Amino acid sequence: MSKTTAPLVALLVYDRLCLFEFGCAFEVFGLSRPEMGAGWYRCAIVAAEPGPLHGQGGMTITADGDLSLLQTADTIVIPGWRGPAEAAPAPLLHALRAANRSGRRIVSICGGAFVLAQAGLLDGKRATTHWHHAAALAAAYPAISVDAGALYVESDNILTSAGSAAGLDLCIHVVRKDFGTKAANLVARRLVVAAHRGGGQSQFIERAVPPPAGDRLSRLLDALRGRLAERWTMERMAAVMHVSVRSLHRHIRDATGLAPGTWLLRQRLRLAEELLEETTLSIEAIALRAGFGTAANLRQHFRAVTGVTPTAYRLQFATRREDTIRE
Repeated sequence: MSKTTAPLVALLVYDRLCLFEFGCAFEVFGLSRPEMGAGWYRCAIVAAEPGPLHGQGGMTITADGDLSLLQTADTIVIPGWRGPAEAAPAPLLHALRAANRSGRRIVSICGGAFVLAQAGLLDGKRATTHWHHAAALAAAYPAISVDAGALYVESDNILTSAGSAAGLDLCIHVVRKDFGTKAANLVARRLVVAAHRGGGQSQFIERAVPPPAGDRLSRLLDALRGRLAERWTMERMAAVMHVSVRSLHRHIRDATGLAPGTWLLRQRLRLAEELLEETTLSIEAIALRAGFGTAANLRQHFRAVTGVTPTAYRLQFATRREDTIRE
């Protein structure tokens, strides 16, 4: 990307701002990252309502401008909200609807989903919010398909996340979509967080893997990640972990929220994405390294998940690399 086309991210601020959610978004999109090149995000702090604005705890918030800034934003982030029962200002809802009509990407963290719901932008869509408020969102807005188990949900150009920390997962997901896996991994490493967490909210709610099983499961998952090219049957995975196939399903689902085969497929797709972005290997060679066996099998799974072919995905990031080199 050239400097003139660096994407602009607008972070909305409001009175009684949820500071953690705002901090998550600012850490990803607002900090200067020279190592990412001149095409990295530009960031604007946008007042969602007239001031003075204060964060939770009393600190004063100073914005770069008002809602008119949303007209030029590529991505708009709503970092939390004052509460499920708190009405959003009418001008804010109007601006969000206009942004949606013009194709802007809108991201909400935690309770920010209630603002999108009030704007009617989640009707007919799948969405999530903090598990504690998911039932309230579903009851108040029956036209929304609320997924209380997801860490984040992408529905067309609107993305919603679960509780506060899941906002980081979603923001890193946005980086991955815009700049690729390598960039997302670099940002995650700087933040000392996982570049991608499998599973859903349920894995963090009053649930823990017993230590003995946890040790064996960690060794198994590490083995799978390190040897994705190999053939892994349920029986082989169970044997490595020294449990039955039935217990294997239970342990992996409890830890990741996913069935063993689904978790393994996601790891293979992630490796395929990295190889497509960072190497010139043929599709056939990538299929073998990632454990898909054949190029046809890779194409089928890749398109089903990403919506594009491996070749189209590679061309997308090749174009971005060329733009960076021209800078």
